[in-house]
Amino acid sequence: MKMEYSRESQDRMKKIADLKAAGVICYANNYVWKIDIAEIRSRSENDKQGGYLRDIENLQAGWAIAEFQTAGRIISHKSHGKLSFAKIRDHSWDIQVCFMRDLVKFNTGREVTESIEIAGDDKTAYKIAEKFCQVADYIWVKGDLFLTKHGELTLFVSEFQIISKAVRPLPEKWHGIQDQEAIYRQRYLDLIMNQESFDRFQFRSEFIKSVREFYWKYNFIEIETPILWNSASWAAAQPFITHHNDFDDDFFLRIAPEVGLKMATVGRFERVFEMGKNFRNEGSDPSHMQEFSVFEHYAAYWNFEDNMKFTEEMFDYIFDTLKLDRKREIIDKDGNAQSVDFTTPWKRIDYIAGVKEKSGIDIDAYGAEDEEKFRADIVAAWYKWEWMEKQATATMIDYLYKKVLRPGIIGPAFVYNYPKTMQPLARQSDKDENIVEQFQLVLNGWEVLKAYSELVDPKIQQENFDEQSGALDAGDEEATSGDDDFVLAMEYGMPCQSGWGMWIDRIVSLLTGQENLRDVVLFPLMKSDTNESKKTKTQLAVSVLNTWASLEKWQELNTVAHLSASFAARGGNKLFEMDSATTADRVSLPMNIQHAIMIKQAGSNSDLQELYNVAKNWGLDVVPFTREMLETSDDKLVQKNTADKNIEDVEYLGILIFGDKKHVEKLTKELALYS
Repeated sequence: MKMEYSRESQDRMKKIADLKAAGVICYANNYVWKIDIAEIRSRSENDKQGGYLRDIENLQAGWAIAEFQTAGRIISHKSHGKLSFAKIRDHSWDIQVCFMRDLVKFNTGREVTESIEIAGDDKTAYKIAEKFCQVADYIWVKGDLFLTKHGELTLFVSEFQIISKAVRPLPEKWHGIQDQEAIYRQRYLDLIMNQESFDRFQFRSEFIKSVREFYWKYNFIEIETPILWNSASWAAAQPFITHHNDFDDDFFLRIAPEVGLKMATVGRFERVFEMGKNFRNEGSDPSHMQEFSVFEHYAAYWNFEDNMKFTEEMFDYIFDTLKLDRKREIIDKDGNAQSVDFTTPWKRIDYIAGVKEKSGIDIDAYGAEDEEKFRADIVAAWYKWEWMEKQATATMIDYLYKKVLRPGIIGPAFVYNYPKTMQPLARQSDKDENIVEQFQLVLNGWEVLKAYSELVDPKIQQENFDEQSGALDAGDEEATSGDDDFVLAMEYGMPCQSGWGMWIDRIVSLLTGQENLRDVVLFPLMKSDTNESKKTKTQLAVSVLNTWASLEKWQELNTVAHLSASFAARGGNKLFEMDSATTADRVSLPMNIQHAIMIKQAGSNSDLQELYNVAKNWGLDVVPFTREMLETSDDKLVQKNTADKNIEDVEYLGILIFGDKKHVEKLTKELALYS
């Protein structure tokens, strides 16, 4: 991609060339005497005798002693005659610095001087500070502290050096980056300009540090296991496949680090953990990424109940170490906030009993061989979702749980008692062979970690792998594949143990109040930023009417009209390629929108609610129209009537979905055209 430069950037490049020609080192080798700006401010604030603060009149009279040295990026700059002020920022804080004509010296990187010839003109050190030090540059300064007449702590500069010249200015004259895609692609600019973002990533680092410290307290050791594997087992997910040129063979990016960690327990390591990356070739939405970070551990001689206790103690340690309030606001997948109290002990919820209570379906009654009956019973209970016709029993159980039980759990809560069909890698209960010893921690509808007593019987493990292979052959892309090397290791004797995994991105996102995992990942994976990707994509709008609501024709037309109006209001300029067409006599006619609105129909309220949630999770624009909105145009009355209902009780008369044509078509392809 050819780099483009603004006029200001070209001016900066000329300044850099002129400085270099004058013998100035514009990009320093190192600087080891830096004091953090926060430390400088702390010393001045805690100085009871005021010994660090100088009198400005004495400094201007030449009585400076250059007590402090620091470095940072210039974030603002202004001149007032013989005085020039700048604000510099490092990782810890900001501080104002002041340059005064005739009282400041310039360090070229080779010598300290009061002036230097640049491009044929003699430039004083002050003039270099005023004209050649620009916003976004890194500089080193040495000087003394004083307070301005407005009480602002300022460093009176005796000597300075350019550490690194910036070619490009900071965007928007310091108003910050507003475009979300630009934030993800150029996170470094977001960190420079947005203190909240910087603090969030510092919190992530401190969170990870506290987890590691807790593991060490429990005598765990940290090990590393491979990213590339010969098989794609260990989780219900579709893998990434890559080709190894030297071996001339295909390998899989790991779905989980489970294989290596458990095989390490065969080799005498009794408590092991790893922080690393997992890869799952699935859809992207605010709560899912194809590449994500995890902590995973295995402890010999533990069962899943030992890991429940361990989890509560870990979070107690994290909250105490990071000095976090136990009551925190957690946002669910629909953007709704709930107060979650992390005070231990936490609630326990039976998975099988909970799903039955919410749906009326006893999932414990279905095995792998009952796939068709289970699918029919789910549909008979008025539940369905995309790709359901290809899913095996285990995957459908998981989807049903995520639809009827998990969204209503505020937590923190341990969900346990999973049917054996759900988890072929977990140990079945000695009390009931149809369930496995597993739990998940749920926070306001989010799963943040999973643990289970491990299956260590190689015969049963191989049988479970064989059963899952049948599901793969039948087209269930999320079924688990087998691993002969792992079974071989297990046959040499694997100690009883419990495994545990936590999604780092998700828990950090929840604890910092973010709705999108990408907001806690420094550089999230993005589509290639090429000219092709910048082209306008074909977009589509689809209105979906609820024919189950038995509306009169005028009510159906009213619903479509309201959805269309909302679509136009939300779409803005992206609805039009050109604003207007002009006649020969210079009359301007507004243009039609470039996106057609297709009208389809759904057969039930639950179908529309499911469609609404999926579209929202896919990042599409989606607008609902409810019974309350049809009955009155008074917004306050709509709000009042809606506030009395839970979301599952709201009757959707229609929804409108707008976005990339490919995704909208995929989501609505099974829906019939309105007739």
